[in-house]
Amino acid sequence: MNEEVKAPSRAWEWLGLRLVETTEGTATVEMTATEDMANASGFVHGGIISTLADSAMGRSLRTLKPGVIRAMNFDLKLNFISAGKIGEALRAKATVIHAGRRTAVAECRVEGADQRLVATGSATFAVKREKE
Repeated sequence: MNEEVKAPSRAWEWLGLRLVETTEGTATVEMTATEDMANASGFVHGGIISTLADSAMGRSLRTLKPGVIRAMNFDLKLNFISAGKIGEALRAKATVIHAGRRTAVAECRVEGADQRLVATGSATFAVKREKE
């Protein structure tokens, strides 16, 4: 993916999320953590990391055929491994592991500098697909 892509929502724009790459069933989304995203301990708040992971997993669904018109997660699970640092670029790499007619499941790795594992996650989505 070489072309500049417009943010798919105002939330993406507000958080500075950037779509880095997509292939069928995968998506990579990146953001740079700012001071406004810090928790009381001075690290990236877990809710921000969750949003990054959820966004990457949701975007991975949009690469499926037949196309996904709407996707809404109803289950989100994250495991936090190490702290995200303020000023650091965080990258979420998501992969669809099940793509049914009405539900889909994706998993994700969130990495920091030098591919340090920050979190892993999975989500189950209710989906509406284009007609085949």
